[in-house]
Amino acid sequence: MKPGPILVVRNDKLGDFVLAWPALALLRASLPEARLDVLVPAYTRELAAACPSVDGVVLDPGPGAGSGALARVVRAGGYAAALTLFSTTRVGLALWRARVPYRLAPATKLAQVFYGERLIQRRSRSAKPEFEYNADLARHYVRRLGRAVVEPAPPYLTFPPAERAAVEADFRARHGLADERLVLLHAGSGGSAANLSHAGYARFARALASDRGHAVVLTAGPGERPAAEALAARLAGLRVVLHESRAGLVEFAKLVAAADVFVAGSTGTLHVAGALDVPTAAFYPRRRSSTPLRWQTLNRAGRRLAWSPDVAAGESDLEAIDVEAAAREVSRAFLGA
Repeated sequence: MKPGPILVVRNDKLGDFVLAWPALALLRASLPEARLDVLVPAYTRELAAACPSVDGVVLDPGPGAGSGALARVVRAGGYAAALTLFSTTRVGLALWRARVPYRLAPATKLAQVFYGERLIQRRSRSAKPEFEYNADLARHYVRRLGRAVVEPAPPYLTFPPAERAAVEADFRARHGLADERLVLLHAGSGGSAANLSHAGYARFARALASDRGHAVVLTAGPGERPAAEALAARLAGLRVVLHESRAGLVEFAKLVAAADVFVAGSTGTLHVAGALDVPTAAFYPRRRSSTPLRWQTLNRAGRRLAWSPDVAAGESDLEAIDVEAAAREVSRAFLGA
């Protein structure tokens, strides 16, 4: 069956949206002739436009605009199908009001009544990564069309080598860096998951070793500079660079692409690094809804490390993690130590 225009909805936070990229890549590879658009909030619009699997970006007018405004936006796209990877009542009602012929979503919450087809997933069990739950919906739709499922491998985000090299060269020149390895460390957290304390990140950074020296680049998004400066003060004596991202998500992603390893808690920037197939080192709570498995990054298996508190500690007690041992593991795996 020939597919009509498809709208994929993942209009929540940055990390949630990036974890939809395997589903988008699957749809693009399996249905190459289809027009594929994504519905996103303003915050992720720039990164959505850089996604190689996407033809168009549709801006969600926001919860304050109500379902009617969203329905008008969707109706203007003339979509034959809408795949909602994580549904809310507002989104479900808007798609129904927009009269999208085929509407698919997980069979959860009240919102499922607005969909013609629903897929039982039981995400609350966290039995597999979030990106796999998203991809399951894409697989279901492709098979419903009678088409073979094609699943591309990482990376899901790339930049032309010349662009990446120019960003890295400019960054090194501005901060007096030669060929030191770059350890990007993002101590902020954009989600509800617990994060390692500044003291914990400082112990981790001090325990790192590398074969040719390294700089610890403390990254900060909007409003995060004071916290990054406080962490920098704990790292006196180390080669530390503070990078405040002001040029947007895409330019930040080009810098992330130059990293030897990206270190963070379970936050959106970590998943950007994973989409680039950059090595990642991450600290997670042990809660079922927040585990390293559920929020696994998109990079290849040998390029990701993760730690969470053991069973003897509290689920969210990240201070119980042996960060010095974690640093030694990162040093061996990614820094040539």
